[in-house]
Amino acid sequence: MNGYERIAAAMAGRKPDRAGIMLHNFMPAAREAGFTQAEYRWSAEKIAEAHLQAAEKYELDGILLDIDTATLADAVGAPVSFPEHEPARTTAGCLHLLEDIHDRPAPDLRNHPRVDIWLEAAERLVERCGRDVYVRGNCDQAPFSLASMIRGPERWMVDLLTEGDEPHCEALLEYCTEVSCRFVRLMSQTQVPMVSSGDSPAGPSMITPDMYRRWAMPYERRVARAAHEAGCQYVLHICGSTEAILADMVRTGADGLELDYKTDAVAARDALGSKAAFFGNIDPSGVLALGSPAEVESATRDLLEVFADTPRFVLNAGCALPETTPEENIRAMVRAAREFGG
Repeated sequence: MNGYERIAAAMAGRKPDRAGIMLHNFMPAAREAGFTQAEYRWSAEKIAEAHLQAAEKYELDGILLDIDTATLADAVGAPVSFPEHEPARTTAGCLHLLEDIHDRPAPDLRNHPRVDIWLEAAERLVERCGRDVYVRGNCDQAPFSLASMIRGPERWMVDLLTEGDEPHCEALLEYCTEVSCRFVRLMSQTQVPMVSSGDSPAGPSMITPDMYRRWAMPYERRVARAAHEAGCQYVLHICGSTEAILADMVRTGADGLELDYKTDAVAARDALGSKAAFFGNIDPSGVLALGSPAEVESATRDLLEVFADTPRFVLNAGCALPETTPEENIRAMVRAAREFGG
């Protein structure tokens, strides 16, 4: 099997010859290619080149195209900081009166320069990878997370608990769902087989499971549906311990869940079963960036053991790898996966 076939098999519930590897590695990939984050974010050519070099260097089965977590927030008018050596990030909300959302038109993403860069990079990767390496086009933020950026995290949490604000909160989530779905539809046109988005503020670290079911899950379900209607598989990412909402996340219709190391892998395996693929979930900082190669190999083997009898598994870090992740640790992770599968 080649990389594309390996991940395609896992997504279809067929046992691959060994676990597919798709790393959330845009920061170390850019560094190893010699690009600052500023150079990387503003050039589709550099983005594609960084990912292609990393995929070849480490013999990865898939590429996860990511740039930052602030592109959609930027597109809707939120203030964004663009550090030279770090990914872009929001600095404040842009919807100062919640009720003003009712008069706010959704942006034309196709004419937004940063969205165009994501799409051009995806097109370049698909053209170069063909059916050899599996390309996943991340689509930035899912609705609840985008709402948090538009209002500002603190205000958004207060909004959800303020009597009388429910209609306005629903209107904001409708707006954010339309924006998220537009990006998914545009990304699908690049011919990537898989799209994804993140909704970490919707996790149990921030809101209760009941709030997740009320304010996040229905809108994530619509993003998954938009991906499927566009002919793509969909992966949902939420940081933190997600054990309390795993069954709900599966019910969004996502084809895969990308979960970080704070979620127990055994609990995730049992909750996902044959319904969704598991992406993850080695600790990106404590193990992959700061651990020894031996520690990385041990953590990788332990995770592979958990999913040894489950085909729907793709090896990854639990979240984005830090820029400083050592080359020898990435190689140790890949080596452990190959030896386990061989």
